Amino acid sequence: MSTTKLAWRKSSYSGSDGDSCVEVAADTRRVHVRDSKVTRSPELGFRQAQWDAFLTTRR
Repeated sequence: MSTTKLAWRKSSYSGSDGDSCVEVAADTRRVHVRDSKVTRSPELGFRQAQWDAFLTTRR
């Protein structure tokens, strides 16, 4: 869990009707991901290289 204040933003891929809402935020070391409906839930943290690989991987 991050100890600093992060600037969270909702993913553009999240559903517009309130389902599947994911938020992301970045600091100098990690990209953080959380469920926007449960903001006090655990966060996932990824190193930049991991996040880049995730974003460029195709199904």
